[in-house]
Amino acid sequence: MTSTEWTGAGVDDGAHARAAGPRTRSAQTAAQIKDLILVNGLRPGDAMPTEAELGTALGVSRSSLREAMRTLATLGIVEVRHGYGTYVGEMSLDALVETLVFRGALQPGDDLRALREIIEIRQALDLAMAERVTGAVAGTHDPGLWAMVREMVRLSADGCTFTEQDRAFHTDLLSRIDNSIIAPLVGAFWDVHTAVMPRLGVSLPTDLVQTAGAHEDMLRSAESGDVGGYRAAVLRHYEPLVRSLDQHVPAAGR
Repeated sequence: MTSTEWTGAGVDDGAHARAAGPRTRSAQTAAQIKDLILVNGLRPGDAMPTEAELGTALGVSRSSLREAMRTLATLGIVEVRHGYGTYVGEMSLDALVETLVFRGALQPGDDLRALREIIEIRQALDLAMAERVTGAVAGTHDPGLWAMVREMVRLSADGCTFTEQDRAFHTDLLSRIDNSIIAPLVGAFWDVHTAVMPRLGVSLPTDLVQTAGAHEDMLRSAESGDVGGYRAAVLRHYEPLVRSLDQHVPAAGR
């Protein structure tokens, strides 16, 4: 897209200002830049207009523009490639992970409750997608997923954890459904969960064998189209995690 093709049409500066109330000018500018990305149909990896082009299209100062770009880069909405320019970012959920991990660390009185809530969200997402997953996987056989399952079973039998294989299994399985958000979202919550547990002094579940076996049951149920079996396996998967937390949460706090 050439410089003469960039348009700020449809980017309502007044609307953002009214909705923002006390928001800073840079925050309003960040909202305008997001609107510009949408109006111009830009996709992740596409080049953004230059600073001069953005300033002209949006009618904002260089200082507000630069501060807004720094904010958007932190969120992964844009990516600054020094010496090459600015591009639309891949918009990963890394910022969400960092925020939730820090939130858990800042809550000394509610930290275990926060961890339980994260586990509940993970389980809820897996259960909610059960029908979609079984519908997408039924009648297939994936050697890669079965290799992950066998590795988890082997490691659990040796008393070893399998965090890498666990995360890969969930995100890979969920990537089979027609939803580009669910797999990275589940992966993000998985990262928060595994990052927060050591900070709070909660040991990993001792019943690794059950957890590994639950993955095997999940995959077998998915490939056979058994929604009920898949959901039952998901619940078995999370039981050791819940038990591990129960050992650290006083009865009065539940």
